[in-house]
Amino acid sequence: MRALLTIAGAGLVASQAVATEVAVDITLPRLQVAEYHKPYVAVWVAEPNNRVAANLAVWYQLDAGPEGEGKKWLKDLRQWWRRTGRALDMPVDGVSMPTRAPGTHQMTFAADASPFGDLPAGDYVLHVEASREVGGRELVRIPFHWDGHTSFEHTISGASELGAVTLAFSDKN
Repeated sequence: MRALLTIAGAGLVASQAVATEVAVDITLPRLQVAEYHKPYVAVWVAEPNNRVAANLAVWYQLDAGPEGEGKKWLKDLRQWWRRTGRALDMPVDGVSMPTRAPGTHQMTFAADASPFGDLPAGDYVLHVEASREVGGRELVRIPFHWDGHTSFEHTISGASELGAVTLAFSDKN
């Protein structure tokens, strides 16, 4: 009987998948406009009360001359700027990246390493904000529950500056 319970318990543990990877896919649509500029994009995780838990990425014009003119326009990412951007000394290692061309871009994070490995279990919101010169601004949000164990996938589509945004936790095995 003891052996049977041990085997049954091992099966229960094995069936509980552990999220080993967090992926964020962001689609920047190709817009048919006279003057196209690559958007600045900020990606962050916040608690439901909007307190920032982690900055995942900020795509902006890194090489903008000696005056750092690319940084000057970061405040156009209004929600990100108000929540955390103005307190950061840009560039931030591992977060700051150059702007991206239209297409789908994937970021992956190990679930057991920073920043997700540092998140306590709870409810969070993924924010993706885009702002484009001579263009518009857009913010999409994906609420999720993080416990480091439960698989999750959700896609939301923006209306103008952002296409599909997908957040997924999965077991790579």
